[in-house]
Order: sequence, then C-alpha cells, then structure tokens
Amino acid sequence: MWLLSTGTGLAPFMSIIKDPDVYDRYDKVVLTHTCRFVDELAYKKYIAEDLHNHEYLGDIVREKLVYYPTVTRETFENTGRITDLITSKQLFEDLNVPPFSVDNDRVMLCGSPHMLRDTCQLLDAMGFKEGSGSDPGHYVVEKAFVG
Repeated sequence: MWLLSTGTGLAPFMSIIKDPDVYDRYDKVVLTHTCRFVDELAYKKYIAEDLHNHEYLGDIVREKLVYYPTVTRETFENTGRITDLITSKQLFEDLNVPPFSVDNDRVMLCGSPHMLRDTCQLLDAMGFKEGSGSDPGHYVVEKAFVG
C-alpha cells in the first residue's frame, strides 16, 4: 500500500499508519510526505523514530512501514516532487522496490490539488483506476481541498 501526501495531506494517513489491521492486510506500507522545506515535514521524528519504538506497534512498524519524506525547495536526503520521483523511477530505486503495479499495489492520495491532479494522471496512464463507493479500484483520493 502506498500513501502519497503533500503538506497537511499527511493528516489522514497518521491514523492509518497506527492501525494494526493495515499491517495485517499489506506486506508493506509506504508513506511519502512531500513539502517545500524540511521544517515543514511535520511528524518526521514521530514517524521515523517514535512510532518504531511504540510499545504495541513498534515491531510491526519496523518490519512493514517505509517512510519517504521529500522536499522541493532545499537540499535534503530526498529532493523533488513526488510525481517527478515516480516518473524518473527514483522513488522506487531509493526504496529498492519495483515500480507501481496494478496487480500488486494500492495507492491512497492526499495533498495539494496540483499533486492530486498530476498523480492521478500518472496512475491512470499506468492502467490504474480510481476507486469509488461501488468499485474499490486501484487508488483513492482524499479530497480535503475544496476549491
């Protein structure tokens, strides 16, 4: 399962990464968080360190959760828009995993309108179908931004 977020789009995923049932359903849970600057990566320490030491979840989080923070406007361990990192396959190379697969991956998106639009276009071009209430599809979009 892939959880792709920008900015405050991380919020709905914070409960997902603390849900033991999610780890029972998926072999890996990859959480990406893209912000403009490093200091905007809210919860970085919590996700990368504190959750790994959680009394009840620590073992399963260490085994199954992959956290991939990235920034777009300053130097950092991971730099660039998530859509660019997907297109260039840098995301998959950095994580040592195969590129997205309709057969093996499910994706959840939450973030800026531009990221949602661009990522949906990428996924659609790869053969992924957006889910709905009647059809789970391959990906879902949290539409937190109303415009």
